[in-house]
Amino acid sequence: MSPQPRYAMPTVPDSLKGLVDLALDMRWSWSHSGDEVWEELDPDLWDITHNPWLLLQTISQTRLEEFARDPAFRKLVHHHLTERRKALEARTWFQESHPVAAKGTTALGPVAYFSMEFGLSEALPIYSGGLGILAGDFLKASSDLGLPVVGVGLLYQQGYFRQALDSHGEQIEFYPFNDPGQLPLLPVRDDEGEWLSVTLELPRRMVRLRVWQVQAGRVKLYLLDTNDPTNSPADRGIASELYGGSPEMRLQQEMVLGIAGWRVLRALGISPEICHLNEGHAALAVLERARDFMKDNAVPFEVALTATRAGNLFTTHTPVEAGFDRFPPSLMATYLSSYAEKLGIGMQNLLSLGRKPVDLASGSLSLPADPAEPFNMAYLAIRGSGAVNGVSRLHGEVSRRLFLPLFPRWPVGEVPVGHVTNGVHVPSWDSPEADDLWTKACGRDRWLDGIEGLGDKIRLLDDHELWRFRNVSRRKLVLMAREHVSRQGPVAGSLETLGSDISCLCDPEILTLGFARRFTSYKRCNLILHDMERAERILCSDGQKVQLVIAGKAHPADTEGKAMIRQWTEFIRKCNVRPHVVFLVDYDMAIAEHLVHGVDLWLNTPRRPWEASGTSGMKVLANGGLNLSELDGWWAEAYAPEVGWAIGDGLEHDSDPAWDAAEAAQLYDLLENEVIPEFYDRDREGIPRRWIARVRESMARLAPMFSTSRMVNDYLDGYYLPASAAYRQRAAAGASTAREIASWKEALDRQWHNVGFVDYRATAETAPEGGNYLFRAQVSLGSLPPSAVRVELYAEPLGQDAAASADGRAAAGGRPGSPEVHQLALVPVSPGEDAAMSDSYTYTTLLRATRPLDDYTPRVVGGHPAALGPLEAAHVRWLR
Repeated sequence: MSPQPRYAMPTVPDSLKGLVDLALDMRWSWSHSGDEVWEELDPDLWDITHNPWLLLQTISQTRLEEFARDPAFRKLVHHHLTERRKALEARTWFQESHPVAAKGTTALGPVAYFSMEFGLSEALPIYSGGLGILAGDFLKASSDLGLPVVGVGLLYQQGYFRQALDSHGEQIEFYPFNDPGQLPLLPVRDDEGEWLSVTLELPRRMVRLRVWQVQAGRVKLYLLDTNDPTNSPADRGIASELYGGSPEMRLQQEMVLGIAGWRVLRALGISPEICHLNEGHAALAVLERARDFMKDNAVPFEVALTATRAGNLFTTHTPVEAGFDRFPPSLMATYLSSYAEKLGIGMQNLLSLGRKPVDLASGSLSLPADPAEPFNMAYLAIRGSGAVNGVSRLHGEVSRRLFLPLFPRWPVGEVPVGHVTNGVHVPSWDSPEADDLWTKACGRDRWLDGIEGLGDKIRLLDDHELWRFRNVSRRKLVLMAREHVSRQGPVAGSLETLGSDISCLCDPEILTLGFARRFTSYKRCNLILHDMERAERILCSDGQKVQLVIAGKAHPADTEGKAMIRQWTEFIRKCNVRPHVVFLVDYDMAIAEHLVHGVDLWLNTPRRPWEASGTSGMKVLANGGLNLSELDGWWAEAYAPEVGWAIGDGLEHDSDPAWDAAEAAQLYDLLENEVIPEFYDRDREGIPRRWIARVRESMARLAPMFSTSRMVNDYLDGYYLPASAAYRQRAAAGASTAREIASWKEALDRQWHNVGFVDYRATAETAPEGGNYLFRAQVSLGSLPPSAVRVELYAEPLGQDAAASADGRAAAGGRPGSPEVHQLALVPVSPGEDAAMSDSYTYTTLLRATRPLDDYTPRVVGGHPAALGPLEAAHVRWLR
């Protein structure tokens, strides 16, 4: 099956047919290789939309024929077609760095990346913010680096809302229709030309879902659309809005994404080895994948889930427990009862997959404690995945605390959640000037061949070149801001005192701060306004040397976020000397791109630890912008005095107003006493040497480290390749390994109440080479064989890390130290002793005495050489 150009196909002269291929490959959104083509066809429309497919749909046939007769234009199109073909056919980093896997002998099979939103370009408005931008950047990097990734998402009829502000600063939401014929995508049709569709069973009816394809370089993104004429009006609106509607609509959307999304891949003949869930919205994919495995291998659900779990990865972006998607059990039963029967597990067992377990000393860990407990999609994603990761080091620690209820009696440091810190796709976010600078220093293919050595090359750039680069970038941002404000009308007083003279809006020579994100309480978007008079002195005084460019939306239902926007608009009205603070309405990827290109300093003031990662500040790095941020998310691990500034003490203070006031004062002090003086501390040549030194080190040290080039490599080596190998092992030979693991876990559930300590002794011994400890434990296992468990000694981390490990926190974003875990060896049965007559076994080990004897506590845990630790069996029995 393939996408066929039978939907709103533009009529293009034969000599320009290549324009269709260029327009439909969204590689143009980051390579910018064809920008000059589209700009020449229609410069005004291109400037407004940056959508080549819309441009081809709009331009007249007469105009296209004129260009077809222009030899220079035909040559230009041919050149870009040739460059595109060469780029897509070139050997990739993945092929070079993993040649065996690339040839397929130990292949990394397709990676299916499920996400509720994808931010590839403003030309495809199916994103709202950071989650979608991250997903888009991931697809782009996968294309560049050659990973076999396929995306799965939804095609929204309206997407996320578009923003306007009235003259009082009130946010107004608009929902323009996303006309598929003007978006860079095509229907997927089968070999007979029929539009590919899949069906999804909803209560008392079947919903038909159409399939669209977006081409993003080497990567394909498949989008599901419910707006089929054969569906009821209500069902046609299931995918109308992103993050809109009732809980019922959200559940319907997540069924479309997870269940129908997996069916699309199978209908296309794609059999992913890795299913990557970008947040819990797609958790139902783990059930549909298991259902497929059941049918293909004639195994029960528990065996199928055991086999497929190893190939599933769940990435959580949620930093607070209230942020997980939950659904009432009655709603789940309405929509998924028949599906649970098809899985062969019944509704109560399905619900238990999304609930906290019972923590009974004598019982199983698989039954729900409360039948009225809502179903948590993140819990399902965890129980259906072989690995779980947060999106920064600190967020990994936060997530271990959040998911501790799923692992009763386990230390928080051993909750099986890792982390891969997010990165940004630098070619999408660097300015043309930054691209030239990096190309000169590091070469054209710097982000395609690994990141080693890039920082050393950037450190060779001289101060003059860097300062010129920053001045040009800031001036371009000011010009954009003026143009944008002139189009958005008399918003928030931005033009009220200017008349028709827009030239006094912003100043291209002064320190420019940027702040843009979703307006919601935990992001503290108005922290800088905590002391209004002090903020006004910094930003609006006669002799001021600072200006601030702001953008952002509040969710339509977030009244507190909307109030923050109003507070900013009221403050802007007070700046009557001239506009030093500008609010850019309708924040999207286009505005974000200009902001991260031009700002000197990016502000970020979330309430720790509620910023899971944050990527907006990463986007300024390659462009020579600096960060002043809370020690949260990525900045908690990136910050150093040489590369930027930080507020906060690296601890958590919840929503304490006194602490908000203290951090606001810290922010003011940094701006007044460090940031502003350093920017204007110029030498005889007019160069701020200290500032430029900080810019250089930020670019060199941080830009490569917080790029998708590093992030994708982390996912590949840390998760994809191990998961692929584990899945293939479990699926092989009729799923024999999966059957064995499922039987082992069932035995643990059945016999765990019989597991306990009969005797335990720990003694200190003195040997010529030093002191040792001898540990001896006698353990009752019921009818379990010794091979079903491990007997271990556990000790908390030593020193200052111990307290951090106990509560999951670590100072300034550091992660807790690793605990000591030592396995005890089974003592062989003495000759003549009948092991079958006893259910107890003796285990022992000898350790060097490096810490107090009482630090060690024995425990019994489930043990299978191919099992995935607590994710697969959270059984643990402690001595006390």
